Formats: sequence, C-alpha cells, structure tokens
Amino acid sequence: MEIKRCGSQASRTGPPDNFTGTVRIDPLFDAPEPRRVSGANVTFEPGARTAWHVHPLGQTLIVTAGSGWVQSWGGPVEEIRPGDVVTCPPREKHWHGATPTTAMTHIAIQEKLDGKAVEWMEKVTDAQYLAGSRTTKEG
Repeated sequence: MEIKRCGSQASRTGPPDNFTGTVRIDPLFDAPEPRRVSGANVTFEPGARTAWHVHPLGQTLIVTAGSGWVQSWGGPVEEIRPGDVVTCPPREKHWHGATPTTAMTHIAIQEKLDGKAVEWMEKVTDAQYLAGSRTTKEG
C-alpha cells in the first residue's frame, strides 16, 4: 500500500501545445504497470480549455468546482457543474474547460493503452469555444 500525501506531488502548468489559457494540473495517481489508470485534479482559469483530443480507453471527468463546458466532435457544447460526471467513450474526440467567466476544476481519470493515455489534436478555435455562449446560459 502507498499513501501519497497532499502536497507531495508538484503541480504543473498545462502545456501550451495542448491547452489554451491558464491550466494547473495536480497529479493524484499514476499506477505503475501492470495497472494502467491515472488521475489528476485539473483547474482551468476562465476561458481556459484543452485542445481536441481522444483517449484510447476513454476518460471520466468529475467536476468538483466552478462551471465549465465540454463538447464531443459534432455535438453541442454542454455546461458542466460540480457533481456532474462526464464519461467519454474510447477514441471519442472531445474538449473540456472553463466558461469565459468562471474557473472550473475536475478530476480526470483515464487508462493507458500501450503506455499512452491521450492523443492530442488541433486546438479548439475561439469560434468553436464561444459557440458555448450561444448554446448555454453563460455569457
């Protein structure tokens, strides 16, 4: 058994190639082989978001604070709030992040396939992102 004490793992900034805006990633766990699940607490400042991406075995997001948006490729922008649980199926192209006016924090849980948990794609354009202002009550 291993206990990771709060504050024992350094926070890191979401890399600008994969995120727009200010994003802080606080690792929670990264299970060693043969296990393959990992998790992080991710905080998006207002306007911040991921790039489009897929997870080979899917992803679960548990919103813990604030207000955010999530979108699957070709679908509407959906508002997410604390207590909401988002399940992204394997290989579903999607993005998630904060609304323009409110930060959002979620726990992200995903599994690795052949050592890889995510495949990053193109950035979400401002037009794609701001479409959420027209489809939700935000803005």
